[in-house]
Amino acid sequence: MKKRLALLLSALALTLALGADALAQGGRGSQAVRLAVDATDAPRKLFRATEVIPAQPGPLTLYYPEWIPGEHGPTGPIINLSGLKFTAGGKTLQWRRDPVDMYAFHMDVPPGATAVEADIEFLAPTFAGGFSAGSSTTAHLAIVTWNWVLLYPSVTHTDDITFDASLRLPPGWKFGTALRVEKESKGEITFAPVSLTNLVDSPVLAGEYFRAIPLKTGERPVEIDLAADSPAALGATPKFINSMRNLVREAESLAGAEHYEHYNFLFTLSDRVAHFGLEHHQSNDSRVGERSLIDEQLGRLALSVLPHEYFHSWNGKFRRPAGLATSDYQKPMQGELLWVYEGLTEYYGDVMTARSGLWTPDEYHDHLAQVAAGLDHRPGRLWRPLIDTTVAAQLLYNAPGEWDAERRDVDFYDEGELIWLDADTLIRQLTNGQRSLDDFVKRFHGAPSTSPMVKPYTFDDVVNTLNEVAPNDWRTFLNQRLWSNDFHAPLAGLERGGWRLAYDNVRSERIQDMEDARDRVEMGYSLGLRLDTKGLIADVIPGMPAFAARLGPGMTVVAVDGKAYSPGVLRDAVAASKTSKAPINLLVNNEGALQNYSLDYHGGEQYAHLLRDNSKPDLLDQIIAPVAK
Repeated sequence: MKKRLALLLSALALTLALGADALAQGGRGSQAVRLAVDATDAPRKLFRATEVIPAQPGPLTLYYPEWIPGEHGPTGPIINLSGLKFTAGGKTLQWRRDPVDMYAFHMDVPPGATAVEADIEFLAPTFAGGFSAGSSTTAHLAIVTWNWVLLYPSVTHTDDITFDASLRLPPGWKFGTALRVEKESKGEITFAPVSLTNLVDSPVLAGEYFRAIPLKTGERPVEIDLAADSPAALGATPKFINSMRNLVREAESLAGAEHYEHYNFLFTLSDRVAHFGLEHHQSNDSRVGERSLIDEQLGRLALSVLPHEYFHSWNGKFRRPAGLATSDYQKPMQGELLWVYEGLTEYYGDVMTARSGLWTPDEYHDHLAQVAAGLDHRPGRLWRPLIDTTVAAQLLYNAPGEWDAERRDVDFYDEGELIWLDADTLIRQLTNGQRSLDDFVKRFHGAPSTSPMVKPYTFDDVVNTLNEVAPNDWRTFLNQRLWSNDFHAPLAGLERGGWRLAYDNVRSERIQDMEDARDRVEMGYSLGLRLDTKGLIADVIPGMPAFAARLGPGMTVVAVDGKAYSPGVLRDAVAASKTSKAPINLLVNNEGALQNYSLDYHGGEQYAHLLRDNSKPDLLDQIIAPVAK
């Protein structure tokens, strides 16, 4: 009897296992959610979807995704959800929004019904900002983000529910995505069944002007898919394409393994969409200015987003902080380890920008100088430790720009970069150059290669792996930097690396690029003032002359020492201050009230640079030297 029972249980287990395997492989079945998205009206910012959700008679709650992976906050754009209508068994269902959870919708499924059909509209925004909730469509292109247009029932994990998705695009548009296409027929693209996790993780970039460029063929292929608002903007140079192929080699050599079956850089070139990068396991959604591939100045500012988002496939998607590895899109995320998730990615994103050739060594130095100087002029450090910027990330992503130096921003990106530079140079010093932070990446993010999966980690895992690479009191090392209220930024990595932060009156190429491309005037390290070419003050740094003179964000400089304001007039006055005892006088419009402000400053122009310290080995240039063979 026991043997027969054992055989029956074994057979049952096998049947369940085969069914689970079929689901994992995306086998179609009655329990899959069917989602048909119509994006043919994308140029006028309107998306429609029909969703068929398996259901049983009785109470049913459906959820709109709220906490979107990679966005680190409750950013699901529910305000743009429209046109909701539910039917089941031929009857229209009355629905009601939960009075507390705005992302939950309740209804009752009538007897005999086996599914609920939902009609959904998404009113795509026209404003720039808010990650994928920002502007994502133009007359010529669209980035289709699946979580915009779907609802899902309560699940143990979003891995456990399968979606059969299809998409219609405007006639003639081409597309790129990490999803596998099953067929294209009569204008409809049908994708292979995937879990809800993988669907939300796989946006579609589509456009009238589209180009796909292979970067790696064979096993685990990689390509870059470009969509732009003009055909000219697709003119990727041979140098760019070669650097991108170098990037793939550098990343794979760094980690020693891949955690994707294939990878698509989804690269949007437009001045009319929100500009940002968002990581996914097998793709990234990176958006920059329209001319970024054909204007060298714009390219120097924009192209580092591609290495950053690519490295996230290893760091952030595969290895993810336990607090960010949530089981569904309604559970709040905890961002305390974002200094690893984003900080380490910022570090290696910039390193690989240099290793690949997208930046020259001098361009890397100039960028790092601006990062270091910005953090070293941040009085908010005195009250807010870096760790609080990670915990409060969901607030700080939406913080206004004014008083940024006093409030602090999502500093775990830039300051995280300096902390990991500090760790890298220390490992090299402790091991006499035999090991580096690259060895940490190989252990933490590397072999064996896998399909997309999540391997959560804790603070202890980071400390333990660092100790495997180079024994040291890494727990204290990290905590001191994470909890510091020191006024100065952690610059030990720069100094140990054979460089130091310095200031002079020469605007670096990086500063000129930022000023020219963004209509900005940089006076942060002289007057403590950041303003635009029309005189509007964006920020004032506490402790600096402009703050002492009681200037503030939102004011507009009208005149400088009696001359009508222009960037050149202001620079001339600041340069002359070095040999003058007279203050700089500004006529300022403060919301209609004109007032004179006197700045007691005599230091001349001050712009940040890195200077070589020849008494120490040049570890910085060793770090950015290519490692791929």
